[in-house]
Amino acid sequence: MNVLKRSKRVVSVLMTLCLSGLVLTACGRGDDEEIKPLPIPEPIVIATPTPEPDDDLHTGPEQDLAFSDENMLNGIPIIGVREEVNGMYQSYLTGEWKDVEVAKRRAMALVMPNDSAALPKWGISRAGIVFEAAVEGRTSRLVAYFEDYDDLEMLGPARSARDYHVYDAIGKRAIFAHWGLAVAYCADLINGDKTDNVSQALGGITRGAQEAFFRRTRPGYKTEYTGYLDIAGYNRAVERLGYDKNYPADFVPQFTFAADGTFVEYENYPKASIIRPGTKGSRGGFGQGNASFEYNEQERLYYRYQFGGKHTDELNNEHLSYTNVVFQYALGEVRDAKDYLIFGLHGEGRAKVFTNGRVIEGTWKRLGGDHKPAKFYDMDDNEIVFNRGKTWICLIWETYAEFAVYE
Repeated sequence: MNVLKRSKRVVSVLMTLCLSGLVLTACGRGDDEEIKPLPIPEPIVIATPTPEPDDDLHTGPEQDLAFSDENMLNGIPIIGVREEVNGMYQSYLTGEWKDVEVAKRRAMALVMPNDSAALPKWGISRAGIVFEAAVEGRTSRLVAYFEDYDDLEMLGPARSARDYHVYDAIGKRAIFAHWGLAVAYCADLINGDKTDNVSQALGGITRGAQEAFFRRTRPGYKTEYTGYLDIAGYNRAVERLGYDKNYPADFVPQFTFAADGTFVEYENYPKASIIRPGTKGSRGGFGQGNASFEYNEQERLYYRYQFGGKHTDELNNEHLSYTNVVFQYALGEVRDAKDYLIFGLHGEGRAKVFTNGRVIEGTWKRLGGDHKPAKFYDMDDNEIVFNRGKTWICLIWETYAEFAVYE
């Protein structure tokens, strides 16, 4: 598989820290639920890495700047060693406090359509991570990663899988749920030992889970947009198939998050208030919907727009918003006359990470095999610290990289 190569750069970064106000928010709960107190955080520290290395600190490739403190990364306090506090645990998807049984269990990865005829989606706002990539016809399709779904009856619509969807889920150690597949290109992968799958029982699937899916009545919608995941059925399927429910001991989270009381501003990096993964007319998978993310400075969130309006959730009419947005660039090819695609999700490639209205250019690396995720690094090869919250990843086809822009 072709991958982009990037040379390693010397780790050298000048960190500045200043003190700001105390901020703590907790998720709302029903009146009948027990309220578990969260740990009291320290005052927020605004951490601002400098993008350009300081020549006075640069001593050459032999310099070792590795930190021995697992709760610090390049001078930034991070969520390193997680501990249970008052029945709560910090999520691997978002860094936020969740019930311990929710945060420790493996995420559900659900393939969802994103063409205009399928909208709106039910429950998408609950996803801690969304991975978006082009499919045939040059629309995009999503893999949404959920951990907080116990109070829901369904999620969907569910759609068919491509092998790059599966590889992304394997790296996150998620349980992969889908309705349909490109049999020629991903049946062996889904049915193999690497993938714990909850699949609608269709041709090409050897471990079917029909109890996990149903058809929802949607007048005016095509049949392919009426297949939904039943949450109770999903749980029964996971139990019946004997999958491990919790993350394994060798699990590696995709993101390293700033610790409680820390927000990384990246104020010396370029501003990025509007992000477009593919401008109109691009054949890279994002042009049809003309997707964009617009930054709200007060809330420190990027709001998602597409098809000329807000991208919302049918469950709650919530306008989708994200703390972090990532452009992960990959080499891609057209496989056949049906326009099936392939992308290189192993090795290394370019990346841009957007947070706090700024952009950090760098690389992604996935060098540890299928069961390790892509990690993100700045231009000096320092791992990028993500701010706590939800993240949307856009897989950018290198052929159409010029259409991925920000301002």
